[in-house]
Amino acid sequence: MSVKSVIPIPLAWRAVRRYLWSSYMTRILGIDVGEARIGLAISDDLGMLAHPHQTVHVKEGNPFKRVAEIIQREKIQTVIVGLPRNMNGTYGPAAEKVREFVGKLQALAPCTVKFWDERLTTVAAQKQLHEVGRNTKNSRAVIDQVAAQLILQGYLDSQAMADQAFAQPEAPDRE
Repeated sequence: MSVKSVIPIPLAWRAVRRYLWSSYMTRILGIDVGEARIGLAISDDLGMLAHPHQTVHVKEGNPFKRVAEIIQREKIQTVIVGLPRNMNGTYGPAAEKVREFVGKLQALAPCTVKFWDERLTTVAAQKQLHEVGRNTKNSRAVIDQVAAQLILQGYLDSQAMADQAFAQPEAPDRE
C-alpha cells in the first residue's frame, strides 16, 4: 500500500512541506506598538499558532533594546508589526510612529519586518478578554499581548491560506 493511496495528495504535500519548513524555520514575532506599552506575541515552531508572549512598558528602560534582546534570544528572523490605518485605509500619525519604531529596532536587531493591518485589533482583544471574564482594569497588562497575538495570527493564517491554495489541484474544465 502506497502513501498516495492512504493520504490525499494535498494533505501529503502539506505534511511534507510543514516537516521541511519546520526543520529550518524560526519562530515569528508579532508586535503591537502602543504609546505606553508594546505587546509581543510569538509563533510556535511550525508557524501555525500565535501565543501571547510579553508586554514591554515604554517608560521602563529602553523598549528597543528589550525587543531586540527577545529577537536575538528567540532567534527571530521575521517580525510582523501592526501598522495602524484609518478606517478609510489612509495612514495617520500613529503609523508614522510605528515606522520610526521599526527603524530604530532594525538598527539593533537586523531582521525581516513585514507590516500588517492592525485596524480594530485592540478592540477585538478587549472583546475576547471580556468574553473570558476579564474586565478592563484586570486585562490592561495583557491586552497588548492579545492584540499582538491577533496581528500575528492573521499573518500566519494568510500564509496557511496561500499554502492551501498552492496545494489544491485545479478542477478540470467542464464543457
